[in-house]
Formats: sequence, structure tokens, C-alpha cells
Amino acid sequence: MKNLLINKIDVKAALKRAAFLFVILVLIGFSPDYGDMIVTGSIGEPRTLVPILASDGSSGTICGLVFNGLVKYDKDLNLAGDLAERWEVSRDGLEITFYLRKGVKWHDGTLFTSRDVEFTYKSLIDPKVRTPYSGDFQMVKSLEVIDDYTLKVLYKEPFSPGLSSWGMNIMPRHLLEKEDLNSTKFSRAPIGTGPYKFKIWKTGERVELVSNHDYFEGRPYIDRYVYRIIPDTATLFLELRAQAVDYTSLTPIQFRRQTETKFFKEHFQRFNFPSFGYTYMGYNLNDFRFKDLRVRQAINYAVNKEEIIKGVLLGLGRVSTGPFIPESWAYNKDVKPIEYNIQKAKALLEEAGWRDSDSDGILEKDGAKFSFTIITNQGNDERRMTAEIIQKSLKAIGIDVKIKIIEWSAFVSEFIDKRRFEAIILGWGLSLDPDMYDIWHSSKTREGEFNFVGYRNSEVDDLLLKGRRTFNQEERKKVYHRIHEILYEEQPYLFLYVPDALPILHARFRGIEVGPAGIGHNFIKWYVPRSEQRYVR
Repeated sequence: MKNLLINKIDVKAALKRAAFLFVILVLIGFSPDYGDMIVTGSIGEPRTLVPILASDGSSGTICGLVFNGLVKYDKDLNLAGDLAERWEVSRDGLEITFYLRKGVKWHDGTLFTSRDVEFTYKSLIDPKVRTPYSGDFQMVKSLEVIDDYTLKVLYKEPFSPGLSSWGMNIMPRHLLEKEDLNSTKFSRAPIGTGPYKFKIWKTGERVELVSNHDYFEGRPYIDRYVYRIIPDTATLFLELRAQAVDYTSLTPIQFRRQTETKFFKEHFQRFNFPSFGYTYMGYNLNDFRFKDLRVRQAINYAVNKEEIIKGVLLGLGRVSTGPFIPESWAYNKDVKPIEYNIQKAKALLEEAGWRDSDSDGILEKDGAKFSFTIITNQGNDERRMTAEIIQKSLKAIGIDVKIKIIEWSAFVSEFIDKRRFEAIILGWGLSLDPDMYDIWHSSKTREGEFNFVGYRNSEVDDLLLKGRRTFNQEERKKVYHRIHEILYEEQPYLFLYVPDALPILHARFRGIEVGPAGIGHNFIKWYVPRSEQRYVR
């Protein structure tokens, strides 16, 4: 385990080895030890621990340990039961009946029932609740509680992501039904049903969780979970090097160069597999400069994405051409990256009326200079370096670009949510179902929702609805292939790259299973042999 390095071609072999080892351990009666603590490091701090409001990765990470949905994805990306033991879907897809686990308790000892699901559903469709996830649940015609452990969901029309949408974390009715979810203190002291219980949140420092010994899938072997907030990647790496952090994500430079040492190979396990997400530069489409399609297309010609892949990611990624990753069945292979072509970029800008009238090297139109600011979040060196390459590339075609780096929480709440930006560099982590209604539909532009660039296209709106109403995968594929074409043609985002996932984990942790879902899917089964445990209560 100490020298384990997984790459794309090793995954199947690793799974076979893990399965073989598991069989041997079962045959000899091996039982993992409980105890120890895992310290994870992240540049981002959670914004809220109300799960239906949690739209950033840091919040989602903590909520995923504290709460459960009715369903979840297993290591092979198949839907499996979570709070629901089983379910039945009608032939026409309009009805799902869930049969819930009995005896599951909230962390305060109260029994979980169907009423908690009903409350969560009603909160998701409440227009006063600033959730970005309402779109999936507005398709529900009714939710009927049959008894404490059975409920029936009826849809207005066929809705293909219906079952997977119930992976949404369920909230406790008895604690929240009289609360304003937008301002509740629960957001910083949550109570869930999950494998870990909330202990403390020290702003700007850490979030601590402790294992739920009564968890319905079994007590987690790791007793404590600490999420350290370290906004600077260099500092985070020093903490990793000092073994004060056990688990984090490496930057490409760290993966390629700084961890190729005897020390890291002895003390850590590194992994490399395709991520479920992409990085982009999004435009404020209400800004006069970016309303013109020719301007956005010109920028696409002017930015050399391969230069970013090589210079920023050190080859650990691929060029993005749209809203899907290449491994997705919804990905349209016929959508090819356009060529890097400065002359085409200049021609499009001139056609759009942008000219350097005073010979100062910056284009003007109607008396306004073509100058804008890219904002991105603090602590992400890849995004900062990407912004610098874009800045250099656009200077060559007469566009002046400034860069502003902002602390994550303020970045989201003060700039993204309030639409106070001209261009942003961000990334999306994608769900396994290709439904993108919440990101691209023209109705999803309220504060806190995901279409913050203000994209509107009636054909895309219609296709997004059609994709939701279609169960046949081949028919859905046609829909999403067309959406892929339109989005790459219209460039509401400058689609940049699909980065590789590069997690690193201390070597004392065992039980890790690499699968299509990555490595975190079986976290409650990770353990540390007692002789190697570092933290004792």
C-alpha cells in the first residue's frame, strides 16, 4: 500500500487485487481496528451545512458525511439504497414508491421517518428558500406519505433523473420545520443521520466530526474526521509534508514533481483518475461586451487550451469542448475543439465593431475600451495561472484583462450570487446523470441558483425539458449531443479543460477501493491498524 500509485490503466488490476485481498482477510477472520483520526486539508471553507443550500464542494463534502439521501451511487456508479431500502418505479416512470429503512435515528436520537422526506421536499420547492436544487423537485406532482416508512412520489410527466434526484440529503423536520432555512443556526451546527456527527466549526480553521457508532451501515472505523481550512496551496503542501494533513488533492506540479520522492512514496498513497468535472471561464452575459456571440467566439480562438494543459496541468487533463466529460455517454465526440487562430479572433472582433482607433494596442467600440476583469478564488493556483495565460493571449488581440483573486466565501456570496462580475474562472463537479437543467435553463437565474451567467436559449430550454422527459438512453443521447453542439457554438462559457483527480492519502490508511466512482465511496470502511494509529482519544 505504501508505494501505491494508481493511474488510468491500473484501475482494473487494483480492483482485482483488492477483491482478492478482501477474500483472504475474510477467510482468516480478519477484523479491522477502530480508532485514529483523518485530517483532510482544503483551500475552501464550507459556506453552509444546510444541505439543500450547499452549492460548493467544501459544504458538500461535510454534508455528505453528516447526512444521507434516499439513494446513492456505489463504486461502480450504480444507484443503490441509502435511507431507502428499496423502491419500485412504475412502467410509465411517473410513480416511485420508496420503502425506507426502519430504526434509523437522527444524531439527537429522534427516529427518521417519511415525514422528514416530505419536509425536505416541501423546503426544496418553497420559493422563499434559496436553493439551487429546486428544478428537479418542481417536476413532482405530489408526494404522499403512506406510513412512517413508505412514501409515494408522483411526477407531472416522465422525468428520467427522478430516481437519482433523491440522492438529495434529507433534513430533520423536527428541528427545522419552524426555522428560516436561509438564516438558521443549524447551518453551522447540523444534525443528520450520516456516518459522522458534527462536533465543532472554527471559522477559518477547521470543522470536526466524530463517528456515529450507531450508523445503520455500521460504525465507521475512523473515529474522527477533521476538515482543515488552509487557503494557500503552498502552506497546505507543507502541512502535508509534515504529516499534519493526511488527505488532500495535489496540484499537477505537486503530483509530477514534488511528490516523486522517497519520502512521499514511503509515507503516502497517490491516485490519478478522471475527474467528474471541468474548468471554464464564464461570462456575465448581461455585460454589453459579451452579449455579442462573435466576441465570445473570438476569445475561444485566441486562447490556446493546449498551452494551458501543458503549462498549468503538466499534461494531467484534457481540453473541454462543453458541459460533459469524455467518459459520459452524453458527450458528443463530433464536437471538436476549434483551432487556436489569432487571425480568426481578430477578424471576428473587427466584424463585431471593435477596432484600435487610437493605436494604443487596446480595441475600442463606441468610445469604450475593451477591458475587463477575470475573478477567481483564492488558493487555486491552476485557476490563477490559467487566468494569466488568458490575460496574455487576449492582450495579443487587443483586449486588456485584469485579474482579481478573492477569498472563497466572499467570492461566492458577494460576487457570484450577486452577479457582480464580468468574467469568472470556476469549475463544475458533475452528477452522473447528464441533466443540466439547473445550470443552463433560462429560469434558473435567481440569486443562489446556478445559471449565474444569465444564459438564455429557447432551443436549449426545450431540449433540457425533453432530456428530462425521455427515459430511453439512445434518445436522450441525441438530446444532449445537440445541447453540447449549441453550447460550444454559443460559448456562454469559454470551456477550458477537464482536469485529472489527484488525491493523496497517508499510507497508514487501509481499505481503500479504487473504482469508477473514485476512492471516497467506501470511506466508512477505511481503517488504520492499531499499531500505526497516530491519534488516540
